Amino acid sequence: MTPNRKSTLKVGLVQQSVASNNKHENWAKSAERVRVLASEGCECILLQELHSTLYFCQTEDVSVFDLAEPIPGEASAFFGKLAKECNVVLVTSLFEKRAAGLYHNTAVVFDRSEQIAGTYRKMHIPDDPGFYEKFYFTPGDTGFEPIDTSVGRLGVLVCWDQWYPEAARLMAMNGAQILFYPTAIGWDRTDPHDEQGRQQGAWETIQRAHAVANSVPVIVANRVGFEASPNEADVGIQFWGHSFIAGPQGEVLAMASDDKEEVLSVELDLNRTENIKRIWPYFRDRRIDAYDGLSKRWGK
Repeated sequence: MTPNRKSTLKVGLVQQSVASNNKHENWAKSAERVRVLASEGCECILLQELHSTLYFCQTEDVSVFDLAEPIPGEASAFFGKLAKECNVVLVTSLFEKRAAGLYHNTAVVFDRSEQIAGTYRKMHIPDDPGFYEKFYFTPGDTGFEPIDTSVGRLGVLVCWDQWYPEAARLMAMNGAQILFYPTAIGWDRTDPHDEQGRQQGAWETIQRAHAVANSVPVIVANRVGFEASPNEADVGIQFWGHSFIAGPQGEVLAMASDDKEEVLSVELDLNRTENIKRIWPYFRDRRIDAYDGLSKRWGK
């Protein structure tokens, strides 16, 4: 943070389940929790990935494109008004219709105002059983550019982006002071419990590692609850929750359960983040003269 900014920032996140594609009901549910966090003093709040609807990527269905909307649009108008009402920086996640046949998974940030402060279009798009996102989303073209707000410069990434150290690094190199990951990830219920544990542990570890490697706090909001697949032959997804807030050394400051709707809030010590960067000067010691290979698909 710049020297004239205050030394602490209270941040929050919303972990919720989604029962239907009724956007207005889901928006109202999110808004209720945002208001709770705002009443507790949170100035910056994160919602989970694609919070307006069910996670529709379990199957490939062209009718689902009807759920998308332009930005600005009805959803951005709703959440902009909410950000203004609550006087918060609000990070949302919307299914964007950019043009006929062109859709994105887009994070939209509001800064205490109905106006959009900035957007980020998801860059890494998965295509796995139950997560057929390449059918729906065009890869983002906004680059890894942080969004400037009244609480600082925010590095917003989305779900599958969270597995890529390159994305976190580029956001941090461009000045991101906090990393945000709206997320929709869960278990295949046919996997054994030990495999489920390894998956959830890897997910937590990689994101905490982004905090460590870039000396920035990381905030992750994941869905929770079971969502059946439209294909009755499929097992559906048990979203594993575990939303969390980590400090700049990867330390977990707060973590939600794997089965309940919750809100989390933490007061971040921004001076400590600055001091960590001084003690562990990773950016000073990077060998940028030796990293050309990172821009290639594979090594020798």
